[in-house]
Parts: sequence; structure tokens; C-alpha cells
Amino acid sequence: MSVIAANPGMNQGTVGRALGIQRANMVTLINELVDRDLVARNGSVGDRRVVSLSLTTAGEAALADCITHIVPHEEAMLAHLDAHEREQLIVLLDRIAAVGA
Repeated sequence: MSVIAANPGMNQGTVGRALGIQRANMVTLINELVDRDLVARNGSVGDRRVVSLSLTTAGEAALADCITHIVPHEEAMLAHLDAHEREQLIVLLDRIAAVGA
């Protein structure tokens, strides 16, 4: 949901690629989010084959609630790292993610 929130209007395939989720699994995931009224599928006026995604009001609230739990947890996990070490960690995680892509 955070990828959709950061990129409203992004299509399902692009969200799946950004997260490294296979197409079939992404369809199931989006269907579940739509069924729970967290994500909306929006058709394109110019091309009915194009479907973009956006968060619903309930989706925005659910994401905000998740973030209130995630941020303190991340801070606790990273508390022993200084700013430079945190930057290094991000660089290394990006390298790992690039290999998996």
C-alpha cells in the first residue's frame, strides 16, 4: 500500500515489479486489498485496458496506522547505529535488492 500511496495512479504490474512480486500473486494481493476496500482500481478514460490503483480513505487510514507501529520498531532496531552507519546499511541493502531484481 505504501508503493501505491507514493505513486497514485500506478498500474498493478508496475507495483508488482517494484515489489518483486510475480504477476499472478500480485493479482491475488490487489484483489484482497480491493475486497477489503483499501485499494481502488480506476479505469482510464482513454484506454479501458489500463487500470490504475489508488488508496481508498480506509486504505490511507490503514497505512497510517501501520506506519505508527513500524516507525518506533525501526528506530528501536537502528538505535545502536549512528547516522553514517544507517546510510551504509541503506547502501548495502540497496545492493542486495539490486542483485535479487
